[in-house]
Amino acid sequence: MIATFIATALLLSAIMAAGWAIQRTTGNSGWVDAVWSFGLGIAGLILALIPGPVTGRQILVAILIGVWSLRLGLYIAQRSMSGPEDARYAALRQEWGTRFQFRLFLFLQIQALAAALLSLSMMLAAHNPKPFPRLLDIAGLSIMAVAVAGEAIADGQLRRFRKNPANRGRVCDSGLWAWSRHPNYFFEWLGWIAYALIAIGGWGWGLLALSGPAFMYWLLVYVSGIPLLEQQMLKSRGDAYRTYQHRVSAFFPLPPKDETP
Repeated sequence: MIATFIATALLLSAIMAAGWAIQRTTGNSGWVDAVWSFGLGIAGLILALIPGPVTGRQILVAILIGVWSLRLGLYIAQRSMSGPEDARYAALRQEWGTRFQFRLFLFLQIQALAAALLSLSMMLAAHNPKPFPRLLDIAGLSIMAVAVAGEAIADGQLRRFRKNPANRGRVCDSGLWAWSRHPNYFFEWLGWIAYALIAIGGWGWGLLALSGPAFMYWLLVYVSGIPLLEQQMLKSRGDAYRTYQHRVSAFFPLPPKDETP
């Protein structure tokens, strides 16, 4: 499995290099997120199904990976085709200036490394040697179903909000967005808990799968998710977004604060 893991890490590096080429051709860096989603899905499927003979747990994990990757990748691809460049990458394009393409290439290789680290949780979940199925397998399947559905609902609510001309310049604060400023990120993180649950129990290596949700939480909350996006939202929405920040939880869905005096 070590050789397969190294091979998929190199594959992810090549995939993100292709993503860089795509964004350079299209002029829209949002495409790299779709490439990352599909790339991690491909790597996860390889790590889940090789080596064989394929077991029921490997098939379950492969299905979870495929559904997650296709749903997220297709959504981002559709968004990139029909909308402007992602605000995070637009800000980096302005900040990095003439060195944007070079620095973006390096940034995407870091993303490839991050994807390789995340794929470790997928691999460990698929190759847990304990008898299948267990309650933890069922729990993992249930959590992934909630995660994929929740993220799809959040993405759909935001898409409909943005399509309404009356909402131009406003902050989306309805539906799931009334309980979390980033419900799509929350449900994305939740999905990685599914792999950890399937991986743990009965063998020591399974505990390494906990690195998946821990690493994803760190990325979303402290690195490339919330900080960059909220910086842009404060620039474009100003005091309206500051009020939203004060009233609504940043990540975990919680009842909004009551502003009634």
